[in-house]
Amino acid sequence: MTEPCERFNPNCAIKPALPAGATYNTEIKSPIPYSGSLFKSDTPWPQPVASWTAGQPVTVKFQPGGAAHGGGHCQFAVSYDNGKTAAVVHKVMEHCFFNGASSGNDAQVLEYTFTLPAEVPASSKAQFIWIWTNAIGNRELYTGISDISIANSGGSTSYTGKT
Repeated sequence: MTEPCERFNPNCAIKPALPAGATYNTEIKSPIPYSGSLFKSDTPWPQPVASWTAGQPVTVKFQPGGAAHGGGHCQFAVSYDNGKTAAVVHKVMEHCFFNGASSGNDAQVLEYTFTLPAEVPASSKAQFIWIWTNAIGNRELYTGISDISIANSGGSTSYTGKT
């Protein structure tokens, strides 16, 4: 995920300086390791990489050139505890990275725009998460986490996600 910039992704056009002692993730296109963590880094960017507003459209972009494994399921979520829990805000069933059924490996869709639910609470230290399970090949789980801020003038304090 290049927008909002995934933690320590060297391929983002706009990214903050790395925190002291951190290195760029050179395995950004690899499935998550079997280490017990859903994310390749639990250390946040020093400041949010995007500022979103509840109830408004947001755009998520991916880098071209990765293996799309015939699609699969994607979910996009928000978290307020560094990814320990998350609430789904958008999902793409079966055809993630494609316009329909596919057995291809070259993604057709690298950008998703959807409305961030109006009920999502405000936070200057929220996280945006994407999760993808591929359709073809070994079942692998790909994830990414970005540090974002969310504005919400409606005063919402809770969001449980889409079903």
